[in-house]
Amino acid sequence: MYQVTKEIRFCYGHRLLNYDGKCRHLHGHNGRAVITLSADNLDQLGMVVDFSHIKKVVGGWIDAHLDHRMLLQRSDPAVPELLRQGEPLYLLDENPTAENIAKLIYDITAAQGFPVLEVRLWETDDSFAVYRRDDR
Repeated sequence: MYQVTKEIRFCYGHRLLNYDGKCRHLHGHNGRAVITLSADNLDQLGMVVDFSHIKKVVGGWIDAHLDHRMLLQRSDPAVPELLRQGEPLYLLDENPTAENIAKLIYDITAAQGFPVLEVRLWETDDSFAVYRRDDR
């Protein structure tokens, strides 16, 4: 099996509802999405996928939807006020944990037709979450 990995950096803010720790407060991260694709065979150019294509499609989606936005649970009581003030938000049905953000990026990557194996979301320099499907 062949694998390629593309790292996409972005900045985001979030908070966790019903959490008894510092992350219950609005705060931000310099995130790194590390996306690994896999294939049994290479294309006619000898690639799994061109790195620039990953950057354009997945990086473009991250830039348009997650970068410099507050990622919040849809039921977060801060949402109405932040919307009223015109703040850019991305709303999730679940808490915007590193695990859930990794799954979100995995799902978006897969929906674009990429042969995604896993997504690692580095929330800080020493903490990351991984999402991969068991059926691969």
